[in-house]
Amino acid sequence: MTPFLDESFLLRTETARRLYHEFAAPMPIIDYHNHLPPDYIAANHRFSNLTDAWLAGDHYKWRAMRANGIAEQFCTGNGTDIEKFMYWAQTVPNTLRNPLYHWTHLELQRYFGIQDLLGPDTAEGIYARANEQLATPAFSVRGLLKRMNVQVLCTTDDPTDSLAYHQQIQTDGLPIRVLPTFRPDKAMAVDNPAVFLAFLEKLEAATNRSIDTYTELLMALQDRHDFFGSVGCRVADHGLDRLYADDFTEAEVASSFQKIRAGKALTATEITGFKSAVLLELARMNHQKGWVQQFHLGALRNNNSRMLRQLGPDTGWDSIGDQEQGRSLSRFLDRLDTDNRLAKTILYNLNPRDNELFATMTGNFNDGTVAGKVQFGSGWWFLDQKDGMERQLNALSNMGLLSRFVGMLTDSRSFLSFPRHEYFRRILCNLLGTEIEQGELPNDLNLVGTMVQNICYQNAKTYFEL
Repeated sequence: MTPFLDESFLLRTETARRLYHEFAAPMPIIDYHNHLPPDYIAANHRFSNLTDAWLAGDHYKWRAMRANGIAEQFCTGNGTDIEKFMYWAQTVPNTLRNPLYHWTHLELQRYFGIQDLLGPDTAEGIYARANEQLATPAFSVRGLLKRMNVQVLCTTDDPTDSLAYHQQIQTDGLPIRVLPTFRPDKAMAVDNPAVFLAFLEKLEAATNRSIDTYTELLMALQDRHDFFGSVGCRVADHGLDRLYADDFTEAEVASSFQKIRAGKALTATEITGFKSAVLLELARMNHQKGWVQQFHLGALRNNNSRMLRQLGPDTGWDSIGDQEQGRSLSRFLDRLDTDNRLAKTILYNLNPRDNELFATMTGNFNDGTVAGKVQFGSGWWFLDQKDGMERQLNALSNMGLLSRFVGMLTDSRSFLSFPRHEYFRRILCNLLGTEIEQGELPNDLNLVGTMVQNICYQNAKTYFEL
């Protein structure tokens, strides 16, 4: 019987083990999409305890705790840190076969050297041992990043952000490169007038200009796009239910802006037309600067209206959606390609039924100018687990070039989430190693190992021009 989480974890063959340990494991990490707070990096934040470092902001854990019958008080509420940890420890044994069980124990091992399984009987000792280490300088935020061999990370930032923390980090000369990402979702949020108008107010303050027309909105967004570029940004990111590529006229969009500027709700047609227009202009800005644009598509967000009112968004009430993706994907990418203004693009899918759709769509717009110009992104959110990763890798391999894939990212708000790169690398090496031993791939470790290194590191370094 194979021991749990030993050096051969997820690696079922000798060839898989060699691919991982000799080729994948030594590669640095480029985490090109996450939600880490740059102020924590700038201040070299020290966590007060394991609950602070591990459970705060982690809606994956909150969902599991709720499913285990834990009251909201001990998830997002006013329970004490020790109470929240103990309820998480009570939940962990019930997460068997959920990726949280693997991630939890990988993180305990890789950061703290703790081999014990977390549960009610071990919780107190694990909490004390981890807290003792977190109290030392080596376990500051920067120390945690260095421990995981992180070379580059790209945070996710609102266009109105001052980026002062990014500038401070750059002034400090931190050897880990920390770059901002332009995330302009609120510039399209006209289906929620209160959110959109609040964003306009912040955008006016950030640009020191009035925004009374649609043209002035685009000018202000261009100002912030330029500013982000001056601070090292080279990635834009969009979290949408689908890409918007409806027909519109400039007059219609200008009229819709005036309507919502006056606080009036738009019709469904006006909403999709406005979103289509703004998204197209943002994509053109991305191309002009040579940025990579990422589209995270297919989430059905804020399903529980009662809890949305109580806790707000991003607290664990979202799910996989079943939106139609193909037609809008095709129309949006084609509009940009027709004018030769399609930037390097990564498409992330949240519904596994659409994996082959996304994988084949990328092939329609790879024009030979850049290797892997349009990418089918890694398993995302509900799919960043073993089955989801394998299905994404297989769809990409069958429909495109796995060898040009830019690999994994954390998409996390936690500084303890970087073993997810190891998780992905082990799954990748197991897939390839198994096929070598079955005679489906050549028994050439240098050939396959070089591809592994490219997927884990080099492709992203080249693609993002790092």
